[in-house]
Amino acid sequence: MTVKNVKDVVPLLAAVDTRKSMAWYRDILGFEVESTWEPEGVLHWAMLRLCGAWLMLNSKFEDAEQAAAYKAVAKDEDVILYFSCSDADEAYRDLLAKGCAVKEPVTTFYGARQLFITDPDGFQLCFQHAVPQATASE
Repeated sequence: MTVKNVKDVVPLLAAVDTRKSMAWYRDILGFEVESTWEPEGVLHWAMLRLCGAWLMLNSKFEDAEQAAAYKAVAKDEDVILYFSCSDADEAYRDLLAKGCAVKEPVTTFYGARQLFITDPDGFQLCFQHAVPQATASE
């Protein structure tokens, strides 16, 4: 059996401070906030869009006391979100201009130009584009 009619996938990331994370995605990366769920003025969930990419943020905790008591632990790299983009170097320059501490993009052996950045909750994001590979005769 296969699942049919799948159109896309939208990752959901658990945020310690959902409002701070939403602002980072909006102000630093340029995501648009499509919708939010804010009962009693507390932001618990947000749907974000950047061009054709979608992302959801959800509160990791039910209340501020739980969030304040949370001791962050180093995340392993089980999940990295890869975004296709037209120019990772342009994204790098844009992020530098916004004051982000980000390393210069690298070109992989398999022909991808990749820029990695970490969000406020420690999730890894990669913005990449394909680059022409050198032929074996060069």
